[in-house]
Amino acid sequence: MLVVPTVSLPPQCFCVFEAIQVIEDDKAKSTEPFTTGVRGQAPPLVTTNFQVKDQGNASPRFVRCTAYNMPCTADMAKQSQVPLAAVIKPLATLPQDESPPYLVDHGEGGPIRCNRCKAYMCPYMQFIEGGRRFQCGFCSCVTEVPPHYFQHLDHTGKRVDCYDRPELSLGSYEFLATVDYCKNNKLPQPPAFIFLIDVSYNAVKSGMVNIVCQELKTLLDYLPRENPEMDSMVRVGFVTYNKVLHFYNVKASLAQPQMLVVSDVSDMFVPLLDGFLVNVNESRLVIESLLDQIPEMFADTRETETVFGPVIQAGLEALKAADCAGKLFVFHTSLPIAEAPGKLKNREDKKLIGTDKEKSLFQPQVGFYNTLAKECVAQGCCVDLFLFPNQYVDVATLGVVPVSTGGSVYKYTYFQAQTDKERFLNDLRRDVQKLVGFDAVMRVRTSTGIRATDFFGSFFMSNTTDVELAGLDCDKAITVEFKHDDKLSEETGALMQCAVLYTSCSGQRRLRVHNMAVNCCSQLADLYRNCETDTIINFFSKYAFRGILSNPTKAVRDTLVNQCAQILACYRKNCASPSSAGQLILPECMKLLPVYLNCVLKSDVLLPGADVSLDDRAYLRQLISCMDVAESHVFFYPRLLPLTKLESGSLPVAVRDSEERLSKGGVYILETGLHLFLWVGASVQQELLLNIFGTPSFSQIDPNMTSLPVLDNPFSERLREIIDSFRAQRSRYMKLMVVKQEDRTELIFRHFLVEDKSASGGASYVDFLCHMHKEIRQLLS
Repeated sequence: MLVVPTVSLPPQCFCVFEAIQVIEDDKAKSTEPFTTGVRGQAPPLVTTNFQVKDQGNASPRFVRCTAYNMPCTADMAKQSQVPLAAVIKPLATLPQDESPPYLVDHGEGGPIRCNRCKAYMCPYMQFIEGGRRFQCGFCSCVTEVPPHYFQHLDHTGKRVDCYDRPELSLGSYEFLATVDYCKNNKLPQPPAFIFLIDVSYNAVKSGMVNIVCQELKTLLDYLPRENPEMDSMVRVGFVTYNKVLHFYNVKASLAQPQMLVVSDVSDMFVPLLDGFLVNVNESRLVIESLLDQIPEMFADTRETETVFGPVIQAGLEALKAADCAGKLFVFHTSLPIAEAPGKLKNREDKKLIGTDKEKSLFQPQVGFYNTLAKECVAQGCCVDLFLFPNQYVDVATLGVVPVSTGGSVYKYTYFQAQTDKERFLNDLRRDVQKLVGFDAVMRVRTSTGIRATDFFGSFFMSNTTDVELAGLDCDKAITVEFKHDDKLSEETGALMQCAVLYTSCSGQRRLRVHNMAVNCCSQLADLYRNCETDTIINFFSKYAFRGILSNPTKAVRDTLVNQCAQILACYRKNCASPSSAGQLILPECMKLLPVYLNCVLKSDVLLPGADVSLDDRAYLRQLISCMDVAESHVFFYPRLLPLTKLESGSLPVAVRDSEERLSKGGVYILETGLHLFLWVGASVQQELLLNIFGTPSFSQIDPNMTSLPVLDNPFSERLREIIDSFRAQRSRYMKLMVVKQEDRTELIFRHFLVEDKSASGGASYVDFLCHMHKEIRQLLS
């Protein structure tokens, strides 16, 4: 029997494994660039900064796996209970020192593929018969090489042009797609952006309408483009609404914009075709005039009721009429109770929490939005929703269309212009500018022996194989689970190829391809040696957060604990050297599974505190469904840094997320990917306070500040740099919250000290380890 490096705990002695130690060890070990040419090699952790060199497998920035050594048989997979999955982020942004995927043009015949399984040309295709045919690495079928693609082989059987062709030597690349890959066999139009602004009483009063209109004047210069030198080809349109919809004609030849009102919201149509979707540069003066007038037109509105379904229908109809794909940016404030399709009622019922009926609160209230989402996907109409609620708005229902179309939901509860404007505007700017592909279809092909069986994320599926996305942006990850349908072999390993067909922002049809080869093993020990805990946790959280749609929350939590106990019990039984039953024995690469699993179990979605609203839970559930591994890691196990000494160029070493790590004389920064806190101890030295806040005493710190003062000292400069760098790494802007020790806001901050016992009844890390240990012993006996 193979023995794997293990870590063990003596009976009831709590030498708990520290997440920070594991993270720091990995950073120390990963000094060289990570080259992807070695099959089945696990990459550095997401918390480590490293450079990637693509040598034939997709970069971990595009694909991360739960296991880089898959069990050869279904029985072995079942025995171990380790989920076999990949988290794929097809359009991920790469750091500046890594080159984006090359664009390959195979000519008018289109990309070269296997005749049988239709896999695209990649490094796993074996050329035979002097290069005249190739054998597919996925299904073994032999296909003729088209004459124009023919090339001689060298003495090792490789094509002599192998390293000149991205598709033969790299893990990720793009193909230019031909007209056969387009809808109705015609090349697509460039996409359009439509801005739909709620102008009801709450929207105007909160300052939202004014802020959006002012910002759009500048933002229109930053619409996405392929080439920074060229103008964007994206056209724009504008709608305002409350109980009725107002469309605007902003044709370049008009002296003033024209408003057309549609008051029959039960049968939505677009009252104008010419002049609704326009080129920004041609119509700039008319658009600016409109954006100046909107806040004035509705300044004295008394209308409090809104519609929502017809708003999306309006955008969808406009894109249909223009025969293009696009994105709707909807700025909305309240529960749509006005008489219209998609009308909702308030169903927030605290009494259902914790009962078997709780699951109904996460399901959409009406079927209308599912049908609408399906129509949006068919048109390539992606919806991004910016919510500004002051009370319950039913995020579980309003989020259906954004989530099903590959869009995003942003939420600014109790929006106040002076404190929330910065966060909202940063989110909006990033959302408008980021790389996005439209009308996308993703398919995952695998080599014989396994297949993709389940998918998690923001998308729509009308069959079991095609993941359809009206829009796919650089932040969205899709998680794919694999199951065996035959045996795998250790010699050949297992292959997967993710291909995404999409329309670029300039209207070009493209195929992005990511390839990944992993090892296969017949010994459980090899499986446990090559897993990645952060990716496993990403998978488990998505699996659980989907599970609460159909099961009581408690049942979902029990299932998670049980599956993790089975993973660790199987390891103990089959791979660890014999030892006393009192010891807790964990595989080296999974020693943080318990601490991270406990964080998932204590999340607001699965174990809400009394103050967590149903909308917040639905919002987080939707958000995590499309997170990549780096974002889910910091969300479940936030980063806590002590700020006593700051050196330029390096970050202070983090400390564990526990109150006992906080010193009264210290200042700490904590980030979760959504929140950013600066915690100040009550007895901090005067010098530190002067350096950070420019004030000599603790009592003079203003807890309402959302940005630090710009002071002329190295400490202040470095701290602001760190905050900026944290924000730059995340897909959403984190608002800074200053927390003074013993202040009321400390309760919010403590919620994120995830190793401690939580107010809602979640276990501390040490208590949870004891619980896991007991579960494992029960399974073993």
